[in-house]
Amino acid sequence: MTATSAKKSIPARRNSSSINRNNPNLFFNRELSWIQFNYRVLEEAARKDNPHLERLKFIAIAESNMQEFFMVRVAGLKQVVASSVNEVQLDGRTAEETLHEIHKEAHAMVALKYRLLEEITEALAREGIVIVQEGSELKQHEREFLQDFFNKELFRVLTPLAIDPSHPFPRILNGRLNLAVTLKRMDQKEKQRDSYAIVEVPTVFPRFLELPRDPENPESTERRFIPLEEILKLHAADLFAGTEIVSIHGFTIVRNSDLSIEEVSSDNLLSTIEEELKNRKWGEAVRMNYRKGMPENIRTFLRDRLDLMEDELYERPRYLNLSDLMEVYGNTSERSDLRDKPFIPKNPITLDKPRKIFSLIRKKDIFLHHPYDSFQTVVDFLQAAANDPRVLAIKQTLYRTSGDSPIVQSLIQAAENGKQVTALVELKARFDEERNIVWAREMERHGVHVVYGLVGLKIHAKLLQVVRKEEQEVNSYVHVATGNYNPSTAKLYTDTGIITADPEINNDVTNLFHTLTGYATVPRLSRIAVAPINMRETLTRLITREIQNAEAGKPAGMRLKMNSLVDPDMIVLLYRASRAGVNIDLSVRGICCLKPGIPDLSENIRVESIVGRFLEHSRIFYFENAGDPKIYTSSGDFMPRNLNRRVEVMMPVDDEDIKQRFIGILNAIFRDNHNARRLQQDGTYVAVKPEGNEQRFSSQRFFREETNREYQEKEKNRAVERKKIFQPLMNPEEEVPRETSLNRDIPEAQPVEPD
Repeated sequence: MTATSAKKSIPARRNSSSINRNNPNLFFNRELSWIQFNYRVLEEAARKDNPHLERLKFIAIAESNMQEFFMVRVAGLKQVVASSVNEVQLDGRTAEETLHEIHKEAHAMVALKYRLLEEITEALAREGIVIVQEGSELKQHEREFLQDFFNKELFRVLTPLAIDPSHPFPRILNGRLNLAVTLKRMDQKEKQRDSYAIVEVPTVFPRFLELPRDPENPESTERRFIPLEEILKLHAADLFAGTEIVSIHGFTIVRNSDLSIEEVSSDNLLSTIEEELKNRKWGEAVRMNYRKGMPENIRTFLRDRLDLMEDELYERPRYLNLSDLMEVYGNTSERSDLRDKPFIPKNPITLDKPRKIFSLIRKKDIFLHHPYDSFQTVVDFLQAAANDPRVLAIKQTLYRTSGDSPIVQSLIQAAENGKQVTALVELKARFDEERNIVWAREMERHGVHVVYGLVGLKIHAKLLQVVRKEEQEVNSYVHVATGNYNPSTAKLYTDTGIITADPEINNDVTNLFHTLTGYATVPRLSRIAVAPINMRETLTRLITREIQNAEAGKPAGMRLKMNSLVDPDMIVLLYRASRAGVNIDLSVRGICCLKPGIPDLSENIRVESIVGRFLEHSRIFYFENAGDPKIYTSSGDFMPRNLNRRVEVMMPVDDEDIKQRFIGILNAIFRDNHNARRLQQDGTYVAVKPEGNEQRFSSQRFFREETNREYQEKEKNRAVERKKIFQPLMNPEEEVPRETSLNRDIPEAQPVEPD
């Protein structure tokens, strides 16, 4: 990395009294910045150089993001407005003004999303993947198949709910797709009158049902899917026999889903959260999505019953709940021509004897850059510890993990092998509460000590420590990471991790675990920084030192990679560093409330965001430090919740080789002119493009190609070693056959696609 340094002529110290957290002109709105991030996700769906199925996937991701945003952030703003508290956002907007802007942007985003969806589904149809829109598009054999499916399976599951004085308005579940049905039926006086009913589309069947192949065209490879609600519409007459169907239109309700837990008064946090989860599906309605063409009287009826405002009603031109499109994406995995090409991560360590991993770690720290380095290394580390008779104890934090988690299974196995195993399970990990409760109970059943954290704090740190008896002493090994212990997301998120036997780091982690599980109030720390104890203070000291170095004419600069930048005090500190002449590069994937490039405030700050095949999730902090760079890796971002209300860990990187790896990552990130977008002064983002003779460069593609090169080199070396071993056993005059059992299992390196 080329050292970023102070300007040659240091500007005179300016009056900084106006640079404070109470000045709304210094900040972008948090919620509107998040919506800008979701627009960047949609841009990936719009890119013609992305394969068609990947574009469909980004539509589904954008839909899921907005769903969660309304369930949590918009719901929170509605509560603020209802409370009559005059709460002002960072940018000076009131909660009510922010809500108005959110709905304005969200309505525009819905229109864009469906325009892109139409373009993508038409492209997929040309490639033989068809999503049937209406019953009129069905072929005769498909109609027969659906009639059979409805009669034998779907009909028995459905429960139509009438709405009249004897049938109260049903409780509609959060996020579930429903059909509002208008009927004409005869009353006792033999007069026709309108009646209404609601049918919930069941979730026990696939949302997009695959239709059978055409028996008259067996050579066809076309695959056709139909939304489940369209099947219900086709056969609604069978469901409402003796009535006339006037209209059927889908709708969904988005409800407040943020848990409200009074931890101090809860004797049992596990039971409290289990009870609160039952209430999540019945929270206050914050949004209704409905299919275009819904009659005005039905729309008004639903709006009034749900106590929604007009701008909280979202008309959709096609099928709803677009996040379910992931079913189509997942069920067409054989179409590699329409997906990102496979990527094979490398495993930094290959072990013939699992216990050798401890001697390897003692010799040198192990650095992991996921998904380019396989998460299997972490799984192997834990499995080796679970089965090693010398291991005495294992301690781990679990914020989110996969459904069928090898991590949890290894912890259970370790406990059954007689080791002291402690798992700090964060029950309040939003939308993973139920899964974490299941795993917590399962681990407790097998003898794992399960701790649910601290009152008022979420445990977001990513730590795994193994304590082992070796020779005449007890040593420990710790894995410190930026990402969750989830093998599934580790294939999709970029994260970093370090496994080290460094005694000072391990002592700090041991003391932190004692604090989290016991009554110690403040752990003794010598190397790592921990939020909310001293992480903010450590970051403040590091940034202040860059300011002082710039003012003294010494090399000064920062390169900070994170997910979100919201904390006003940290933003103000970065502004002051910019005014002192410190050059600051920020890679902020999501929310950024800092305004870059403003003269006399942030002219030395550039902010970029990368959205690509992988979700950028790692946090890396680089400080120039007068030519002696300091690098830290962190589990938390520059957000009030990370610095004040969560347990986070920030660890210094001292190994020189690993330092160079981190510098290489940052160099690639800030060189990206393919997937990067640059934040402008007005809050919009503009794609970074090559300048002059500069070539297009994608950081994620660069790391994939680098991994493939290392993989090929490793396999080449393996082949050479095999030849050395087996050549003497063969006739010296004979050449080793090209196809032998010795090299047949060496896979050919996969080519890397353009992003």
